[in-house]
Amino acid sequence: MSYRDRITIDPRIRSGKPCIKGSRIAVADVLDYLGGGMTAAEILDDFPDLKAEDIQACLTFAAERERRLTVAA
Repeated sequence: MSYRDRITIDPRIRSGKPCIKGSRIAVADVLDYLGGGMTAAEILDDFPDLKAEDIQACLTFAAERERRLTVAA
């Protein structure tokens, strides 16, 4: 599975922030929840429309973005 199947960037949604496809939940929101100590299970409980694959896609998206930033530096 590619994160591209689950993450979308649309300038009309959340000012173009990367979001979970079909929602207004931004990748940054999911990462903030995880960084704040929430478990994936807790996030899924709070957002029943999300799937575990969406959380994994957020992590994969962030890792790829980090790799691109590191190479560009």
